[in-house]
Amino acid sequence: MEKKAMELAVEQTHRLMEAASCSQEAKQAAQAWLDALGTPQQEEETRKYLQELEEDVVTVDGLIAFAQSPAGEKVFGPQGAAKLADHGRQLKVDGAKYCDCPACSAAAAILEQREGLLAQG
Repeated sequence: MEKKAMELAVEQTHRLMEAASCSQEAKQAAQAWLDALGTPQQEEETRKYLQELEEDVVTVDGLIAFAQSPAGEKVFGPQGAAKLADHGRQLKVDGAKYCDCPACSAAAAILEQREGLLAQG
């Protein structure tokens, strides 16, 4: 594990865990990863953590689809869901790959460090 990648991932992991939009599963995986740092379980927990983040991070297309769905309207209300869909469309125009909520932003930043986190030595 590269030191710089680990430091960035630890910082972003704390941000992820503090985000209201973070799933319980991601919080649990994050804590398990933090607890495993420096132990024989570190590599295994790193792989599990990265897998969880891949499953949880929302693409811009996924954000738009959710915002336009009945479930999105139920969560955000009709006006909020419409604003969120518009926001998602603007993200897409701007070239974003993922949702920019605090949890997805932190998850994406961690996933960008995948190579360094899985590096041996």
